[in-house]
Amino acid sequence: MRLRNDQEIEIFAPATVANLGPGFDIMGMAIEGAGDRLLIQVRPGDSLSIRNESEVSLPSDIEKNVITPALRAMLQAWGGTLAIEIVILQKIRPGSGIGSSSASSAAAVVGLNELLGRPFGEKELITFAMEGERLVSGGTAHADNAGPAIAGGILLIRGYDPLDYIRIPVPARLCTAVIHPHITVNTLDSRAVMRREIPQRDAVTQWGNVGGLVAGLLTADMGLIGRSLKDVIAEPYRKHFIPGYDPLKAALARTEGVLGSNIAGSGPSVFALCDGPQAAAAAGAIMTRHFGHLGIEADLYVGPVAERGAYVIR
Repeated sequence: MRLRNDQEIEIFAPATVANLGPGFDIMGMAIEGAGDRLLIQVRPGDSLSIRNESEVSLPSDIEKNVITPALRAMLQAWGGTLAIEIVILQKIRPGSGIGSSSASSAAAVVGLNELLGRPFGEKELITFAMEGERLVSGGTAHADNAGPAIAGGILLIRGYDPLDYIRIPVPARLCTAVIHPHITVNTLDSRAVMRREIPQRDAVTQWGNVGGLVAGLLTADMGLIGRSLKDVIAEPYRKHFIPGYDPLKAALARTEGVLGSNIAGSGPSVFALCDGPQAAAAAGAIMTRHFGHLGIEADLYVGPVAERGAYVIR
């Protein structure tokens, strides 16, 4: 058994925006300013305990915690057992739409990998973290949150069998504004409202927008990025979970430098991609006023794309 001498690690994984407009289940982005922070301790044995010391309420049953299936998958691949104690120090609110489940899973597997002497690579760590996503999404293990939570930046998931992903360069001027209103949208509920079959016309529109978004990011074409943020697959059905979504989107569209906006993951968080920090600050102000007028508390995150995924604090 090879472990770090201190056998303890504190680690942080960033919040993420999944789907990224038209990229349903295949594109995701790490964001600055929010995330999960864990303390992980290991010793010889065969057990797992998870203690929540964050300000966010979580299930006490570890079988309902996304960390559990992620670590079990990792230990199975490692071929050994450990006594693992995890303390959750900081937590994204569940049901926020900014990668609550993936941040915990990502931090757990990256932290344990460090303690084991890094036997696994980035792609393997993402597949382990995806097991946490499977738990909360009714059996679907997707990587558009887990991927950027571990790798950072913006990821395109080309395929799942096997996992194949590409990190997309982020234009230097690209900034984000993400707001999390304090309402909860259950991932299973948000998936249930979507159509099971997609008309060919909508599928072609979505493919074109995914291609346009990738091309816009690669070439730093801000106009193309904005034109490509349209989503005809999920947004029309999920927007009803978010109070005043259409007026908010319209207000953002009228703001100079705001390239476009959409639902973050399953919602209720909303994100905007912006040309520069001033536009992102303006978008954030609009978002804050919108939910404030509705009497809904919200957390705002404004800044660049987080280029770094999960990392060791100490």
